[in-house]
Amino acid sequence: MAVLSLIALLWVVLPLWMLLVNSAKPLEEAALLGLELPKKWALGANYSFVINEGHFGKALVNSLTVVVPTIAVIVVLGAMAAWAYARSRSMTARVAYNITVLSIVLPAAILPTIYELQTLGIDGTRFGYFLVMAGTRMGNVVFLATGFIKSVPRDLEDSASIDGAGRLQIFIRIIFPLAVPVLLVGSVILIISTWNEFFFAGFLLQGSDRATLPLALYHFASASADQPVLRWNVIFAHVVLTSIPLVLAYLFVQRRVVSGLSAGAIKG
Repeated sequence: MAVLSLIALLWVVLPLWMLLVNSAKPLEEAALLGLELPKKWALGANYSFVINEGHFGKALVNSLTVVVPTIAVIVVLGAMAAWAYARSRSMTARVAYNITVLSIVLPAAILPTIYELQTLGIDGTRFGYFLVMAGTRMGNVVFLATGFIKSVPRDLEDSASIDGAGRLQIFIRIIFPLAVPVLLVGSVILIISTWNEFFFAGFLLQGSDRATLPLALYHFASASADQPVLRWNVIFAHVVLTSIPLVLAYLFVQRRVVSGLSAGAIKG
């Protein structure tokens, strides 16, 4: 335990502390990349500069425009697909399930993806980027939810069916509410992966007006590199602002994350 705590201190706490304190320093102090508190505080100036000059507001809207629909679509459609995979015994469904979860370890090829979006006429658009994010991350929710739904007794569905409930009603009233804990876990994974996604955004989003927060941070840091001294203070401030929504999302669901992971791991 002591060794793990030391590792956490070195690799998590110290970098986080450096990030926070240097985001509140003026340029001259932040350039030293020290761990001490600022001698002269520039907290308001740094964060105001990022918001006003770093196009943070526009990038935040672009990220929310992609992340929120992506999570909503994947959670709903992924839960439906997981229910079908969990209850089906056909070989076709098993193959489809394996192909779906294969996306967890097998990244999408960028050149065929760009060609496909160009063919559809949506290359460089937020909608095309949304489709790629949804398609490449569906496997995470399907994998977690399928294992959970397999542990749900079929008797609940049979009883509802006898009472006259249709398939959609069974899903909405029984399967989806029961799967909420594990779907929250999947949502956290999706938030982290889509919010921090940079590789596809750099290829698929054209123009700075469509840049998400990681892409905006890259452009912001690249512009700072042209200065005589790299502006670490405002770069760190940008990183902090970019990370705040992730922290808030985790705090909102953290009580149910562990239980959801345990539930999803009951059966694979």
